[in-house]
Amino acid sequence: MKLTGLLFHLKCSALLLFLILLSFIGKAQRYIGLATSDRCSINSLYLNPANIADCREKMSIGIFSLNVGVDNNLGHIPKIPDVGTAINESNNIFTKSQGKSFSMLAPAAVFRGPGFTASLSKKISIALTSGVRAINQFNNFDPALYNAFASLQTTTVQPGYSAKAQNFNWTAHMWSEVGLTLSGVVREGDKYKLTLGATVRRLGGIGYVSITGKNLDLNFRKASDTFYAANSDIEFGSNVPNDSSTVFKNLTPGGIFNKFFGQTAGDGIGADIGFTVRYRIGEAERSDYMESTTSHDLVFSAAITDWGAITYYNSTNAVVSITGEGLLTAKGLDSSVKDVASVLAYAQKNGFKAEKVVRARRVYLPTALVTSMDVQVYGRFYANLLFIANLAKRMNFGNSYYNQVTLTPRYDFHKMTIALPITYSMLAHDYKAGFAFRYTGFFIGSDDFLALINKKQYGFDLYIGGYIPIFKRNRDPTGMHWEGY
Repeated sequence: MKLTGLLFHLKCSALLLFLILLSFIGKAQRYIGLATSDRCSINSLYLNPANIADCREKMSIGIFSLNVGVDNNLGHIPKIPDVGTAINESNNIFTKSQGKSFSMLAPAAVFRGPGFTASLSKKISIALTSGVRAINQFNNFDPALYNAFASLQTTTVQPGYSAKAQNFNWTAHMWSEVGLTLSGVVREGDKYKLTLGATVRRLGGIGYVSITGKNLDLNFRKASDTFYAANSDIEFGSNVPNDSSTVFKNLTPGGIFNKFFGQTAGDGIGADIGFTVRYRIGEAERSDYMESTTSHDLVFSAAITDWGAITYYNSTNAVVSITGEGLLTAKGLDSSVKDVASVLAYAQKNGFKAEKVVRARRVYLPTALVTSMDVQVYGRFYANLLFIANLAKRMNFGNSYYNQVTLTPRYDFHKMTIALPITYSMLAHDYKAGFAFRYTGFFIGSDDFLALINKKQYGFDLYIGGYIPIFKRNRDPTGMHWEGY
């Protein structure tokens, strides 16, 4: 997979080196096959913080997990086993030059560090979580404009190609987070439970680079990498220092920890809030969570996730506003767009009106609405229907998700989970298939794995991790013995 465009953009900031490394490994940060289980609270709280109040674990100690992926609606990615031979292919998605506007996550990644969930009582649970997240996203980009930014790829643009790029956004953002979750059963009857939950996170901004454009008229000249840009209305923002070598200082274990979780370039508050309703169909007398052929649990949940933003302060942040018209070249962009100072100088040199403003800038999280319906079909067999809808303003400095619907059948008990999520994506209007496998506290899976076997896929992701679950125990209905959930 040739990520020339991604590599060019991310060289703007050594702070985002983590993104470059992850791009060679492989969007989704939800762990859908596992997070829809109530036996994996350390992951399910990211779908809805109310999930942990009524989960089947007394305690869960998170060790780590890593999730990386790509997704787009421009073109197919190379089949994963053939990435090496596809690097120089001229028709992969990263070198396509023109056509409809496209959106791309390449990559999105999350590292979840140590944490825990704990049931304080039968009705109240808490959790402490930590992690680092990174998203590199192009939204509503013109392919020819993308290649012009990407480095000398305009040779594939047809002579005289013109386009009108409007309402486009490119944001690469990396931040750390530490979250505290409180969830509880607030109302309970013979056959139902209502739970509420909320997570508050302290966000630490590590680095961002962002371009938002309300309008840009493009006209490419014949036999040249030069294009004329008119009616420009663009903002470029970044907290990248002019001397990017400074980011490599203090790379001691203590310095790295402080960069991620201590003093950061920006900070902010993020939050999730949600509720769940569990309804028992059938025998109400049977003790909680005992799978049965005569009773079934139906669970509805809804949550707003990733509400919030990170503020980058005046001393580390600058924005360049670019208007008017001028001539640009791919070579010039490749050599000049490194930081705020170089962008300002290059735009002014080429005829644009460009102004630099040093001020605090908010970079927004990918806020989303997450709803689901989970049903115990028979015994240990379950089915979950999940809908994720974007709530973020795509023209803000920041990132956003793309809407999706996922149906996940799963086999689930305290020692093992096997799930097969099937997703319809509103980004590429395609279907994705995944898998999830958990044995006690080790898990591995993907929400989109068909690129392993099919070269006509628009995305791929993979996650892996581990935690230590301590399950609640409940008396068997016969009264003969105690049994783990």
